[in-house]
Amino acid sequence: MSAPAESARRPAVRPQSPPPHEPDLRHHGDAEVRGADGGLTDLAVNVRTGTPPAWLKARIAASLDGLAAYPDGRAARRAVAARHGLPVERVLLTSGAAEAFVLIARAVAARRPVVVHPQFTEPEAALRDAGHTVERVLLGEDDGFRLAGATVPDEADLVVVGNPTNPTSVLHPADALARLARPGRTLVVDEAFMDAVPGERASLAGRTDLPGLVVLRSLTKTWGLAGLRVGYVLAEPGTVAALERAQPLWPVSSPALAAAEACCESAALDEAAAAAVGIAADRDHLRARLGEFPGIRAVGPAEGPFVLIRLPRAAAVRAGLRERGFAVRRGDTFPGLGPDWLRLAVRDRATTDRFVTALAEVLATGPAAEPAN
Repeated sequence: MSAPAESARRPAVRPQSPPPHEPDLRHHGDAEVRGADGGLTDLAVNVRTGTPPAWLKARIAASLDGLAAYPDGRAARRAVAARHGLPVERVLLTSGAAEAFVLIARAVAARRPVVVHPQFTEPEAALRDAGHTVERVLLGEDDGFRLAGATVPDEADLVVVGNPTNPTSVLHPADALARLARPGRTLVVDEAFMDAVPGERASLAGRTDLPGLVVLRSLTKTWGLAGLRVGYVLAEPGTVAALERAQPLWPVSSPALAAAEACCESAALDEAAAAAVGIAADRDHLRARLGEFPGIRAVGPAEGPFVLIRLPRAAAVRAGLRERGFAVRRGDTFPGLGPDWLRLAVRDRATTDRFVTALAEVLATGPAAEPAN
């Protein structure tokens, strides 16, 4: 039999579909500015500019005289408890909120963990690293990335959700989150950006009536302490004890403890409240300027210190902005988003106006090709 006849009888080989896009859960905003040597205006990292303030630096510096002693977190723990009107047994200090996600993944015996996306990716990454099979509930653009259109499985015994949510800047109503709590379920609410919301409305931090509630807070964003690593967990005493057993000894350094105590004092809370009002005004200005571009859709209403936008050829726009001195956060590493999304940190009005000028130049140029990610 001739080779051509043999070939004719073989089934046609169908081209394989490319594998579905799997977001890089380990990509974070700091990667956008790493190695830039200060040459970029940072709109990629959601840390408030001009921080930490001088008074906080002084408090941290004063703690250095005690570095020979092991850290003692009792005073900071009491300060956090008093700040939220809770007993100290409901407070656990952590090396940033990121450590809390690792502790939860290791210490909470979940059979069906669910992460509500799009949101900060570290909770899912930590759960996967701990051997969990994670189920995703994706909030949709058509619903404004709100919980109203989402269905969290009744059988989920661990649910993680952000509020206000990174990267969407959506603030979920407190009652919508409270409805997710139930006996037998651990409900983790990431409130890392709640102190940037005027009045901290929708916070569950002081609630003790919701079964299984775990609230996470960070001092990184408002106070500019990303390099110090300090955050805390608010939860039922039994949960706090379980998470504490999963921690190494002395997990929070003495300077970080000094910062936590200082940031819970009344003057600091007043400063944070004033900063939240200023951020809201600056965010309104950013959204208004973005409204000048018919091809850009900004998710709103936005309540965090950042804005999520959708626009065509976002990766090429991001590269063009970088060439003009601005770093912005890519959105395709968040489950539920894709290549058309960017996240912008809220900055002062002068910075926003400079950014908008650069954005207009990039969009007018019409980049010819998408850059490699």
